[in-house]
Amino acid sequence: MPRYRLSRHLASVLALTTLVTLAACGSPDDEPAALAADPSGSAAAVINTSPDQKRIRAQKVDAVAAKVPPTIGAGGKLRVGISAEGSPPLAFRADDDRTLIGVEADIAQLVADVLGLELDLQPTSWENLFLVVRSGQNDVGFSNITVTEERKDIYDFATYRVDSLGWEVKADGKVSKIEKPADIAGLNVSVGSGTNQEQVLLRWDAQNKAAGLAPVNITYYQNPADYQLALLSGRIDAYFGPNPALAYHVAVSGKTRIVGIVPGGGEVPAQIAAMTKKGNGFVEALNDALNTVIKDGSYARVLSRWGLGSEAIPAAQINPPGLPRK
Repeated sequence: MPRYRLSRHLASVLALTTLVTLAACGSPDDEPAALAADPSGSAAAVINTSPDQKRIRAQKVDAVAAKVPPTIGAGGKLRVGISAEGSPPLAFRADDDRTLIGVEADIAQLVADVLGLELDLQPTSWENLFLVVRSGQNDVGFSNITVTEERKDIYDFATYRVDSLGWEVKADGKVSKIEKPADIAGLNVSVGSGTNQEQVLLRWDAQNKAAGLAPVNITYYQNPADYQLALLSGRIDAYFGPNPALAYHVAVSGKTRIVGIVPGGGEVPAQIAAMTKKGNGFVEALNDALNTVIKDGSYARVLSRWGLGSEAIPAAQINPPGLPRK
């Protein structure tokens, strides 16, 4: 699905302008990196966008590491393809404009630790990511990749997060819940043009019209800052987009909240997964490593620090049903 983009500069500005004390959250040394508020609430949070992330780490598990094929991990490094396009809290540049940080980098670090390999993040474009994994240039991709039936023809997947879309509204606005098409009848809504969420929104609007309900008034904005200003000024009632980016904005702004979550496929549940070349024998080790960190709690701590606890899964799966073919 298309990715929502938020510039690192905007993220830093938001973080700097939403000052709160850390005392209630514990010492930064106890739980380093990003501290995020519950995305359903409106309390602001401080996000650590410095290069000194002090990432949550995991221990090597010899039995899992032994499953890594000899063709993987050349030179003792796990070569991870990751987005370089800047999409907080998924993957973006720290304040030094060099260090890659975000939830994807953190989960990749946990997997590398369990496998006894050094993490080697290799930033690339979204389009090139699939090529570098397919060619074997990268061992695995961690880049908010949705499992689809088409992609399963070429790649193997080990899941680690729910793929979800969210409804963001002004914290003190009139909208308190969006769960079904009827909830948006007559609202002024913004969505990204040409995105998967736009297709979901259009289907919902069509259902409302067929049921005799008021149509949705859809407004398109090119930049995230534009929809955010429109939301706070009351020009739109809600914004519909990928949940991670919305959760991040909610956490750093403290002025909006999420009032509904929709599966990434609209009516069809979807999952985010680590992606490796099909048939290279690596997916079992990836899956076991993810289940290791899910069980030891480090996975939950990583999601929590980026405000994505709602996207946790109880167990990783290899090649689950993906979004249907187009």
